[in-house]
Amino acid sequence: MGDEFNASQPIYQQIVAKICRQIIRKEIKPGEKLPSVREMALHSGVNPNTVQRVYAELERMNIVEARRGQGSFVTENTGELENLRMQLKMEYIEQFVKNMTEMGFTYAEIVEGIQNQFKPAETQAEQE
Repeated sequence: MGDEFNASQPIYQQIVAKICRQIIRKEIKPGEKLPSVREMALHSGVNPNTVQRVYAELERMNIVEARRGQGSFVTENTGELENLRMQLKMEYIEQFVKNMTEMGFTYAEIVEGIQNQFKPAETQAEQE
């Protein structure tokens, strides 16, 4: 049991990113209680100190609120969640563009490739 981790990045950062993606995809909803540190450590296959660091980082990012004696909860502040969503969008776009330009693709080729990816979805939406 446990998650697969990439050796090139600290485990706590990978878990933070995973939880952020789950929040953005609404797999974890605003106001929802996160598993206890012990539960998350067992589920992820990591040391509880790592999970404590994850929760502290999420709290620092204003994504999670720690409630004394109750646990950690996803913020209900929609502004913070929207900021997280936009931040993740920009990070993914920047990484994508960097990878594509490093492979020698031009702006026009990148845009064309993206447009081609959306065409099947547009065609399907038109048929419905």
